[in-house]
Amino acid sequence: MKVKITGTGSCLPKLRVTNDDLGQIMETSDEWIRSRTGITARHIAVEETTTGMSTEAADKALKNAEISAEDVDIIIAATVSADKHLPGLACEVQKNIGAENAVAFDINAACSGFLFALDTAALYLEHGGYQHALVIGAETLSKMMDWTDRSTCVLFGDGAGAAFLTASEEGGILSQSVGSNGEKWEVLSCPKGGYLQMNGQEVFKFAVRTVPLCVEDALEKAGMKADDVDLFLLHQANVRILQSVAKRLKQPEEKFPMNMNECGNTSAASLPILMAQLDEQGRFHRGNKVVLSGFGAGLTWGATIIEW
Repeated sequence: MKVKITGTGSCLPKLRVTNDDLGQIMETSDEWIRSRTGITARHIAVEETTTGMSTEAADKALKNAEISAEDVDIIIAATVSADKHLPGLACEVQKNIGAENAVAFDINAACSGFLFALDTAALYLEHGGYQHALVIGAETLSKMMDWTDRSTCVLFGDGAGAAFLTASEEGGILSQSVGSNGEKWEVLSCPKGGYLQMNGQEVFKFAVRTVPLCVEDALEKAGMKADDVDLFLLHQANVRILQSVAKRLKQPEEKFPMNMNECGNTSAASLPILMAQLDEQGRFHRGNKVVLSGFGAGLTWGATIIEW
C-alpha cells in the first residue's frame, strides 16, 4: 500500500512585518537581513493562535481533498510552540474540525517536525489499519523570540500548513531518510520559559553538509537520481543554505522554490506552507517527482521522495 498527498492548506497571520519595520525597533536594516538570509518580511501572530491557524490550514486541506473530517483516521501535529502544554495541538484541532473518529497526537522534531510527522502518518497508513491522515505543521515562534536579539528574531515567522494523506495503490511516498544527532543539541535550543538560542554558523555548516547527503540517500532508496526530480522543497531557513544544497546536488536553483522572502523561517510549518502555496499555484502535476527535506534543532534532519 502506498500513500498519496491529495489535499493541502495553509494559514498565515494577518500582520506582515517587514525588515524596515524591524529596523525601527532594533539596530538592523533591510539590506543587512535580506543579503544574509533572503528574508524581506514575515507574518507575526497577534490575535491568531497556533491552534487557530492549524484549524484553518486543516480545514483547507480537507476541502482541497474533497473529504469530510469524519473520514479522518489519524491527526498528527508537528510543533514546538503549541498554545498549551496539555492537551496536544492535534487533539484541539480534532475537536475544532469535528474529526470525531480520529486518533490524534503531537510530534516535536523542531524544523524537521512536519517531515517526521508525514513519515509517521505514512507508516500508519501503509500498515493498513488506517486509510486517511491529516498532518499539520504549525508554529507561533514569535512568542519564543528575544526581540532585542537581531541574530535570531529577524529570521522567524508564524504560520501553519497541513496535508491530507490517503492510502493508494499507486504513486505517493517512494522513500524516506531521517536522522538525528543529539550531541549537537546546544547549537539550536530554547530553554523552558526562555528564548530561542542559535549558533548560526554551526547550523549553516550542519545544513549544507547533511541535507545533500540525506537527499541522496532517499533518492538511492527510491532508485532515482537528482536529475529525475522536478522540485526540491527544502525547509525555508536561509537562501544561502538552499543555494549551497542546489550546488552540491548539481541542480539548477529553479528547482528549489522559495517563500522565505515573505514568510521567514516558520520551523515545522515551513514545508507544508510552501507545499500548499505551490499546490494552489498549480505547480504540481500528476507524476511529478518531489523531494521534501527538513533540518533543524535536535539536531534532526530528513528527506522524503514523493510522486505527486
